[in-house]
Amino acid sequence: MLGSWLQDLESLEAISQDDDARRIFLKMAALTQNGGLGSFLTELAHDQELDDATKGTLTEIASDRSFLLAVEDYLRRTQRFH
Repeated sequence: MLGSWLQDLESLEAISQDDDARRIFLKMAALTQNGGLGSFLTELAHDQELDDATKGTLTEIASDRSFLLAVEDYLRRTQRFH
């Protein structure tokens, strides 16, 4: 159990230290809360610059509302919310 928790914390910290990742996760969290995630996923599916693996990963993450909200909360609490 502790190992899983530490892995989650490491993931949150890695996201917080990467400007692009932080922006993407915050955008997905905001869209999740205001009901606009469907539009984001549609745009993502049609993005020619992203490979299928990246699209699949982002789609999977976007479907995990609790994780996105945890990322947003972590960034707020660690004052890395830009």
